[in-house]
Amino acid sequence: MMDGLDRDAAVAAGMDPDRLDALAAMLDRSYVQSGKLAHMQLLLSRDEQPLLSITRGAARDDGAPLRPDALYRIASMTKPVTSVAFMMLVEQGLVALDTPVTDVIPEFADVRVGRANRSRPARPMRMIDLLRHTSGLTYGLQRQTPIDARYRKLGLDEFQQKRTSDQFIADLATLPLEFSPGERWNYSVSTDVLGVVVERITGMDLESLFQSRIFAPLGMTDTSFILADDKAARMTDAWRLEESGVRVVADRGARSGWRRTGRFHSGGGGLVSSAADYHRFARMLLRGGELDGHRLLSAETVMAMRTNQLPGGSDLAALSSAMFSEADYQGVGFGLGFAMGLEGGEYYWGGVFSTYFWIDPVERLIGIFMTQLLPSSAYPIRAQLREGVAQAIMQSRRG
Repeated sequence: MMDGLDRDAAVAAGMDPDRLDALAAMLDRSYVQSGKLAHMQLLLSRDEQPLLSITRGAARDDGAPLRPDALYRIASMTKPVTSVAFMMLVEQGLVALDTPVTDVIPEFADVRVGRANRSRPARPMRMIDLLRHTSGLTYGLQRQTPIDARYRKLGLDEFQQKRTSDQFIADLATLPLEFSPGERWNYSVSTDVLGVVVERITGMDLESLFQSRIFAPLGMTDTSFILADDKAARMTDAWRLEESGVRVVADRGARSGWRRTGRFHSGGGGLVSSAADYHRFARMLLRGGELDGHRLLSAETVMAMRTNQLPGGSDLAALSSAMFSEADYQGVGFGLGFAMGLEGGEYYWGGVFSTYFWIDPVERLIGIFMTQLLPSSAYPIRAQLREGVAQAIMQSRRG
């Protein structure tokens, strides 16, 4: 992978190289040199041609420099991958968006609504509810209700769950929903449940299925749920920002929990990946479901995934009951696996370790930002990234 700014390629792509250079310098100065982030990696392309690729900072607490082929815990950037896997099954006719979740997960047949755990849902939970987070499920990290407190007690959204997929579902089925499916939007373990749906329909575990049907066809050789021993040297440390403002190591790359086998494969947050690999995944989406002759999805399906699917065409501000998610709410919709701007049409998502990607299908732009800091809400990097790139467009393709 190139390192730095390709000025000629930027000009040829209709981008201002000076503004891209200034953006990279600002990010480096404001976040890495200041010590707010230990490191960062940014990959920006237009028409799938890399224009800017920068790698800055230390990969680990011992000062080892960040490598261009570094590996990161991408957390909720796993969700679009799981959503693509599910939509591949839809295209095969094995399941539908309106299929009741209980058709595949009968453990949910007696799930109730509300903290009293008595009321029945007004309507069944459907697969589309899992894709768009209108299922009534929640995350313990929301820290808003007695129900999400019970998620925390059971560890249902922890990164390193030792339970099996079936045990995860069994434990989850003992808890009530926050609301009846379709009534509101709440960022949740919905995509983890969707991953179990994919496993049960195919009879394959997510690692095997992703490797054979998504990662191998797309040439994503560094993406997996389990960090292989021969790649451990490339794994970064992950940090957590304490309330005091001090940054402390949360997971060491050399001894990362992602090296352990036998864990629950979290379709909502379990993958390790690289900037180059996730760029290939994003290119597949930008191209309407195909890359290098391998078609995963039809263009129509990708269009549906990046179209707002919230009830009544609402935005997250109108429907959300979540304290935390990886998106803003005003003027933001949610499709089948990621959020999108209702005006601009770009679609995106991020992970709790502050990783982020966005795709602008009109401007033909892809941005991949990698770092490892909990929580992702610590700094306004994502908005600064997108604004900086937008200001660098000299030749727009809108209108």
